[in-house]
Amino acid sequence: MKEIEKGESATQAIDRICFTKDGLLHDEFKNLYQSLFDNAQSHMDVIRALSRKKAGLTRGEILENCKLSSGGGITQLLEELTESGIIKPYIPFDKTVKDSIYKLTDEYSHFYLKFIENSRSKGPGTWTTLSAGASWKSWSGFAFESICMKHTPLIKRALGIENVYSETSVWRDKTHAGEQGAQIDLLIDRQDRCINVCEMKFSVNDFEITKSYALELESKLAVFRERTKTRKTLFLTLVTTYGVRNAGNHTGLIQNEVTMDALFIA
Repeated sequence: MKEIEKGESATQAIDRICFTKDGLLHDEFKNLYQSLFDNAQSHMDVIRALSRKKAGLTRGEILENCKLSSGGGITQLLEELTESGIIKPYIPFDKTVKDSIYKLTDEYSHFYLKFIENSRSKGPGTWTTLSAGASWKSWSGFAFESICMKHTPLIKRALGIENVYSETSVWRDKTHAGEQGAQIDLLIDRQDRCINVCEMKFSVNDFEITKSYALELESKLAVFRERTKTRKTLFLTLVTTYGVRNAGNHTGLIQNEVTMDALFIA
């Protein structure tokens, strides 16, 4: 924040700080990891693997993707990255700690790997161009989801369930032969036998539920209930930037809405 100059827009600041040769964050990725960890190459390999997988990776998948051997070394590596706040393990619904899914939670690392490393674009105006492309949209969705995950207590407060004991988790089901898989990035499993199935959607305007997306949501709920055999009440909850434009058309599907304003209440 100290690097931002008075009267400078966010786009101008990012251009200067991240995409000019002498910008503070232009080459900070390697410096960051090498200052934090001995033999940091393996740490950076894990981060690169996680940056490519929005849904996260299990320990076994990390070993496979990074060509690492199982043992105490990988355990320590994952613990170091977790303790540093760079990654976070999430226990899947109805699973145990050993089944944890690791996700990249450091915003700078993801931004660097997405836009700065190996980028052909350099110099002033780079971010102005990049922020108008499709890559920016996919990155924004990832970043918004990450912020939501870090502010789950405030989502619970906005839903009026902060005093109900609950456990948060993720869930994913790989596609079986002839069947459709599904993925849920945030579940709030409540003691009152209800589960908030949270969908986090970034949009620069009010979010609109299309017919195809509504069908996708219905399918996701059906797959989750069938695979988990849960008998709890499912509340489909949309967390969006500015609200849902046509939520009234889907009252039987969407039970709760939360906007990003709720994420920053002191």
